[in-house]
Amino acid sequence: MAVALALPTAAHAQTAANDPSGVIDCGPVQPAELCVDFDASRSVDPGAGPLEYRWNMGDGTTLTGLTITHCYKVRAHYTVTLDVAVPATSEVRRAERTFDVDLTRKPVLNFSVGPTLKARVGQPVVFDALDSVLPECQSVVVVWDFRDGYTQQGRHVEHSFRKAGRFAVRMSLRGYGPGACSASNCVSQEVVVEP
Repeated sequence: MAVALALPTAAHAQTAANDPSGVIDCGPVQPAELCVDFDASRSVDPGAGPLEYRWNMGDGTTLTGLTITHCYKVRAHYTVTLDVAVPATSEVRRAERTFDVDLTRKPVLNFSVGPTLKARVGQPVVFDALDSVLPECQSVVVVWDFRDGYTQQGRHVEHSFRKAGRFAVRMSLRGYGPGACSASNCVSQEVVVEP
């Protein structure tokens, strides 16, 4: 029997030499994806008749079903096991498959804007990188480009816009070493500044 496992993936920003900020196409925020899809539909044994699928999710949760989705509460490393039962014979094929689910290795690019995504000229706006991380990197610098000519570094910063408009604020995570570390990742959210 074969079991297919689908894990969420995180997008990375592209880089371009003609963009002075070093990044283009910053996508929307990418919070920690703790939900994982499992699909055992390729686990078939025509001679055994109907099968039951029992999943131990590695966090104390057990689920049943051919295809399941499980959302973890904590970014951690989990071992998921699948037992397949044959009701006709009461046979249980224990640990038919095991899966290594390491949610700690996925990049997270997420930030909050406060108190809201709307502000007035001169009003301080707080930007927080929350749980953003590039786990493959030894060190990470958070760079904010407010798209009004000003930039700032730090996980938690405050900025006041000096003119009205719509600003697609970019948060970039710049990672340094080792080789598996992505050089730069970015996301953006639009802030509306009213007079």
